[in-house]
Amino acid sequence: QVQPVESGGGLVQPGGSLRLSCVASGSIFAINTMAWYRQAPGKERVLVANINVGGTTYYPDSVKGRFTISRDNAKNTVYLQMMNLRPEDTAVYYCNTLRTDLQRSWGQGTQVTVSS
Repeated sequence: QVQPVESGGGLVQPGGSLRLSCVASGSIFAINTMAWYRQAPGKERVLVANINVGGTTYYPDSVKGRFTISRDNAKNTVYLQMMNLRPEDTAVYYCNTLRTDLQRSWGQGTQVTVSS
């Protein structure tokens, strides 16, 4: 099993920036895709960004141009740089890892609140 652990959440004003980090430990061999999801109160968990081992990234339109995902394979760490944050970005952000054998693991989540 892979155990992702997130950090970096908090309270930020609209227009501000925040960087989330996620370190994966455990059976980290063959991790292919690392991703960030978020879940707002009363809503489904949705994909925010993902990055594969080769560095190819994907963003939905809601965050494209504002969020940047990156990873350090040597440190088994994925980052999410969030800029120009909006109140609608408020959610619990979850780190997710997907191995080549399709084993998926989730972190415990970190709260991001965008409010003045």
